[in-house]
Amino acid sequence: MAVEIHVPELGESVTEATVGKWLKSEGEAVEAGEPLVELETDKINFEVEAEQDGVLESIAKGEGEDVGVGEVIGTIGEGSADSADGGGSQETEEDEAEQEEGQEEKPQEEESQEEEQQPAAEAGGEETNGHREDSGVRASPSVRRLAGEYDVNLAEVSGSGAGGRVTKDDVERLIREQSRGGSAQEEAPERDGQKEEAPSQESAPAAQNGRGDLEERVRLSRRRKTIAARLVEAQQTAAMLTTFNEVDMSAILELRKRRKEAFQERHDTKLGFMSFFTKASIGALKAFPKINAELQENELIYKHYYDIGVAVNTEEGLVVPVVRDADRKSFADIERTIAELGGKARDGKLGLEDLQGGTFTITNGGIFGSLNSTPILNTPQVGILGMHKTQERPVAVNGQIEIRPMMYLALSYDHRIVDGADAVQFLVRVKELIEDPESLLLEG
Repeated sequence: MAVEIHVPELGESVTEATVGKWLKSEGEAVEAGEPLVELETDKINFEVEAEQDGVLESIAKGEGEDVGVGEVIGTIGEGSADSADGGGSQETEEDEAEQEEGQEEKPQEEESQEEEQQPAAEAGGEETNGHREDSGVRASPSVRRLAGEYDVNLAEVSGSGAGGRVTKDDVERLIREQSRGGSAQEEAPERDGQKEEAPSQESAPAAQNGRGDLEERVRLSRRRKTIAARLVEAQQTAAMLTTFNEVDMSAILELRKRRKEAFQERHDTKLGFMSFFTKASIGALKAFPKINAELQENELIYKHYYDIGVAVNTEEGLVVPVVRDADRKSFADIERTIAELGGKARDGKLGLEDLQGGTFTITNGGIFGSLNSTPILNTPQVGILGMHKTQERPVAVNGQIEIRPMMYLALSYDHRIVDGADAVQFLVRVKELIEDPESLLLEG
């Protein structure tokens, strides 16, 4: 008896996912607990595992398709891969041979009539497991829409998906191949003394200026689409403004130089900049609580806890895992937690609980060499601190020009809630605490 593969619960407030990649093909043997398919959500990717031994009988949702919680995306049947492949393979081959032989014997007029009737046949094709079954071609509705948009005959497309399923990549590849041959169609054949018009170049999405073969189309992951949507939303919904300052990093660099070896030996973690800036941010947030608040309709929610988000860059885009109760953690605890979250982010092992919430965010573009920037809010938060590259610059100190390691700081904030005076003073407070790191002990 076949067992359906359902989209599991995805976590709080997450109701949809995108099929990222099938790890097994139709007809392939699977074991209980073995990963079958990778699903992409707004925040993390995770694998759906087989609930029993058997054979992946069918795939109902192809790669790139959106699915909801509880939706059926495939089935697992009883048996093994050998039985699934061998049971009807001979009959299938014979049937296919007969069909091919019959097609060769069809008169030419019959073929032309069939070609004329093909669109109607496709429109009325039977659906099986979420895929249209026409003329032996398996493809998802979205793939068929793409083929229809560019007048592609799916029967001419070689399917690379599971079980010979035609994917979007297959259709787009054929479109590019046809567009490259479009130059030969510029000299269109003449019929009845009239020259046929060549197809418009607009019908080929990746062939402008004859460079279609140098272009590559890559499907956006759900996370990248979500990042894009949230960044646009932040700019459209918040009155975002950025204020800047600079901080002398001499004291912290000198302290780290003296203490980093003993710190690592004692706590088994490195003493970085992030713990200092996390502590300094918490001290400034306590002095200016609106920057740790959230606007909900006509109410301002003051949060008397400090869950600090730390932006981490991954191959699939920026994620912001959260250091919970950072005000209660020591320097070593903060450094250790950030290191653990960063490792999980880069390995794709973050859980939803690692990303949810957060009252304020810190992002460090300096690790990539950024000298200055205007960070975008991580809504619904109303403040984000941007760190940058430490660079030696000449500065005036007590009337004398000295070379000091300086860092520009940027605070982006929602001006609907945070006044400019509070934002400026917040950043000044961070600067004071960083330039006098001993004062951070008092803030703890």
